[in-house]
Amino acid sequence: MSWQKAERAFTDDAIARETLPRMFERTAERHGGRVAQRYKGGVHDRSLVSAGVVPPAAAGEYADLTYDEMREIVRNLSAGFRELGVDGDTRLALYAHTRMEWAHTDFAALSAGAVVTTVYASSSPNQLRYLLEDPGATAVVAENRAMLDDVLAVRDDLEHELDAIVTFDDVDAAEVDDDVYTLGEVHELGADAFDEATYEGWIDALDVDDLASLIYTSGTTGKPKGVRLTHGNFRDNVSQCYRRFADRPDRDPEAPGISAETTTLSFLPLAHVFERMSGHYMMFTAGATVAYAESSDTLRDDFQLVRPTTTTSVPRVYEKLYDAIREQASESPVKERIFEWAVDVGQTHHETDDPGVLLDAKRAVADRLVFSSVREAIGGNFDFFISGGGSLSAELCSLYHAMDLPILEGYGLTETSPVISVNPPEEPKVGTIGPPVVDTEIAVDDGVVGEEVADVDGDVGELLVRGPQVTEGYWNRPDATAEAFTDAEVLGDDVVTAGTPPDQRIGPGSGGTDETDPAEEPWFRTGDIVQLRPDGYIAFRERAKQLLVLSTGKNVAPGPIEDRFAANEFVEQCVVLGDGRKFVSALIVPNFERIEKWAENRGHDVADDRASLCRDDRVRERIQEEVDRVNEEFESYERIKRFRLVEEEFSEDNDLLTPTMKKKRRNILDWFADEVNLIYEGE
Repeated sequence: MSWQKAERAFTDDAIARETLPRMFERTAERHGGRVAQRYKGGVHDRSLVSAGVVPPAAAGEYADLTYDEMREIVRNLSAGFRELGVDGDTRLALYAHTRMEWAHTDFAALSAGAVVTTVYASSSPNQLRYLLEDPGATAVVAENRAMLDDVLAVRDDLEHELDAIVTFDDVDAAEVDDDVYTLGEVHELGADAFDEATYEGWIDALDVDDLASLIYTSGTTGKPKGVRLTHGNFRDNVSQCYRRFADRPDRDPEAPGISAETTTLSFLPLAHVFERMSGHYMMFTAGATVAYAESSDTLRDDFQLVRPTTTTSVPRVYEKLYDAIREQASESPVKERIFEWAVDVGQTHHETDDPGVLLDAKRAVADRLVFSSVREAIGGNFDFFISGGGSLSAELCSLYHAMDLPILEGYGLTETSPVISVNPPEEPKVGTIGPPVVDTEIAVDDGVVGEEVADVDGDVGELLVRGPQVTEGYWNRPDATAEAFTDAEVLGDDVVTAGTPPDQRIGPGSGGTDETDPAEEPWFRTGDIVQLRPDGYIAFRERAKQLLVLSTGKNVAPGPIEDRFAANEFVEQCVVLGDGRKFVSALIVPNFERIEKWAENRGHDVADDRASLCRDDRVRERIQEEVDRVNEEFESYERIKRFRLVEEEFSEDNDLLTPTMKKKRRNILDWFADEVNLIYEGE
């Protein structure tokens, strides 16, 4: 493909192999007067505001910081952290929601030489204790008073001392009776002590192979493991993705890309590697503007205020956003019929190679009546969305493309910094996770799948990967590290490979060592089942550990079945079950608002409470119609034979979703054990 050749040949100031602090410094030099960050007023009690470091933003409005202003903050905070004893021997834990101070602290701590280890804002006391204890974090930066209290509550249970505790927000140290600093106070310490030559010396002392961060896995398949990611891992992945998304000279000027003109709205947890790389490091490398949403509940308002050109998110957010769009469109039967007609026309137009005059005209009408209003409702300025952190329904993705809101789906893991593959803006293919990014070699090991996939076009098996973005292993877990990698010679010659072999990579992050042949570089086992298509694109199928092995011996991937309900108007969530059983079943959370409206339109008198609604035979019959429709798309052994309606939505609050909205299947099975037993009663 010509665009892939152009991608490899592309050069730019934003592409380099350097440490993360040096990357930020070089961006600030290139884009000093441009807006780096936008932050919302009336949301936080920011200590940087009370200290006079940044101007206050009006309540409900956004204020700006330029790259020059952001760099000064980062430099002074770095010097301030040094004054508190933070240096190259420090692991600093960042315990906060996504906001502008997260970015300041990350770059400042890295510049001071520290290793940043991240803690989700939703962590329980036990999780917080583990995420401070396991990495031996001696410095903690907490967001606010509540999170500070969490830290103080577990501090005495740690086997090591906390040398420094800092908060983003104003906290009265006298009230907590402890040596606690606000970020504003750290900035003041640093401003008094800052010396540019000394600061440059700290950065120069860092090496790309130095550890930059420990990011802990979500724990969906066991105890969280600390993934060791170096400055080089992150920086190489930034360059790989920038090559794919940059405004390259070969690209049509009308094609979307990422550049200094880009504005993104950041709302996913920065504690997660996906937002950390794509919505943070890559954007600041490009000289883009990063605005921070108040919360995931205020996205529609924040979209209007910021008018972003792109954003990164997980599939569940796109599902929720589409539900909101459809709900607004169904305010009356007429509006609902127009919306459904427009979506059908848009999908047909998107999926047709040569639409013709009539279909083009219908598409123009659909855009004028529906799609233009949808785009305006979310700011009216979007070029594209980026999706990762989970499998996106192909049907839902196609619906967004139909509305001229393309979603470019990608794939990666914490262990790969994270991006392995992503759809290119000039040639996205719905239902795939794109081709590998530059300098990434992949392989497919078919030893973990059953014979039922033998007739699939391409090769199916566990995805293996090697490249400069791949971790060297886990923190203090040599056993887990050994299990995660496979020596090249073990695979033999029968495994299908694609992408860039180590000895053909472009830059210094080319893999291998002086003592080893690059071709002998070990493969990282992703644990994910994929299809490597003849066109070079990858299609995600399922997590290997989540494959359902029926008692009949058949393998069933639950993900594709669940994805077919993603855009369903009557189904809010679905989890497919059946491991070790004779047949496939499901737990389904109905979309209660749509069900109630359906019942009202048909004159059905249904109960107000959700539990009773789930037991209503008429509701069950309506959901059965949706299940039957989905079942038609799958083989007989993959079809949902029985299901139960449940009233409890899977969420982070009830510990049934991870912070990045992946289902915790083990927890769901435990939570709904009685319902599962009823499904298989008498089996």
